[in-house]
Amino acid sequence: MRRLPLGACWSFVVVLGQFCVTYATPQVTCGSVIKLQHANTGVNLHSHEISYGSGSGQQSVTGYTGGDDANDYWAVRGVEVDSCHQGTPLSSGSKVKLYHTSTQKWLHSHLFSSPLTNNQEISAFGSAHSSDTGDIWVLEWDKSKSTWEQDQPVRFRHQDTGSYLSSHSKKFNRPITGQQEVCAKAKSKDANWLATEGVYFPQQTN
Repeated sequence: MRRLPLGACWSFVVVLGQFCVTYATPQVTCGSVIKLQHANTGVNLHSHEISYGSGSGQQSVTGYTGGDDANDYWAVRGVEVDSCHQGTPLSSGSKVKLYHTSTQKWLHSHLFSSPLTNNQEISAFGSAHSSDTGDIWVLEWDKSKSTWEQDQPVRFRHQDTGSYLSSHSKKFNRPITGQQEVCAKAKSKDANWLATEGVYFPQQTN
């Protein structure tokens, strides 16, 4: 079951006698801790304490479908400390960092080649107090929504290189057998992600 904050509910309408109650779709705001599901293949954005055997040698980031795994959770943070207060809504064009809660590293990219497809490598890098511009992602989506919502397709454009967080059907062998490559490349249908399960903090406008 998806965990929702107090006051946030599913997006449907319930009719009770003469009363009609509308439940709002949760917004992904600063501080939310979420799973990101690849829209095309259904895998979750995942990391773990296993490093790449090529490229940068940094901590690997993959697509995983292994069920309820704590390594699938990412916290939405601002670019600078205190630049994105908990509950602040996010719009297309907002700059964010994604913090892997289990290993305390940032979703990162750079000009190393990804191991399976020779696209741009995605890694987990740094620490809670160590980050650089390679950790910054620009949110994008079709402008039908003014703010980021749960289950809404969004794209993550890497600020430094302009490539998009993506995945596809190619899978690794040992030691991460069956997990899917996550990479960065030009914008395509492979670049859409959905916020699914997680802790969603209600919007704060003050």
